[in-house]
Amino acid sequence: MSTRNDDDDVEIIGGVDPRMMAITDDDSDERSLTDLVEQPAKVMRIGTMIKQLLEEVRAAPLDDASRNRLREIHATSIRELEEGLAPELREELDRLTLPFNEDAAPSDAELRIAQAQLVGWLEGLFHGIQTALFAQQMAARAQLEKMRQGALPPGVGKAGGAPGHGQYL
Repeated sequence: MSTRNDDDDVEIIGGVDPRMMAITDDDSDERSLTDLVEQPAKVMRIGTMIKQLLEEVRAAPLDDASRNRLREIHATSIRELEEGLAPELREELDRLTLPFNEDAAPSDAELRIAQAQLVGWLEGLFHGIQTALFAQQMAARAQLEKMRQGALPPGVGKAGGAPGHGQYL
């Protein structure tokens, strides 16, 4: 779905205006999604590792020892991710991820599902960050354009505006 925002001559793909991508706290303070990732490099590294692990889990059958090891890696990865996230995102991640049964090694399918869920959540987070950064760039561009228009010398009109009264033709 694509809509057109005539105010900024910006095409918005997917029907979501990126300027609306903010999370509101109970105090009505707007926090950008980029502010909610306190350690972006760490989150990116762990996300890349988890994605690679998912590929490995898909590629080969696993024995009990490797499934137990992957369960530990999964739990450790989530704990490490939480250290790089703001409380709002930590809570969301906690709600979405369920611990494995400690009594038995998880099956290959359980590991694939858990890893895929985590990879999907991280990809959604990364897309949200990209959208928030795009919105910040668009806001900065609009602000710069307003500053440029306000700084025009006398006699120079805006495009499509009435001619100025300066000394130039």
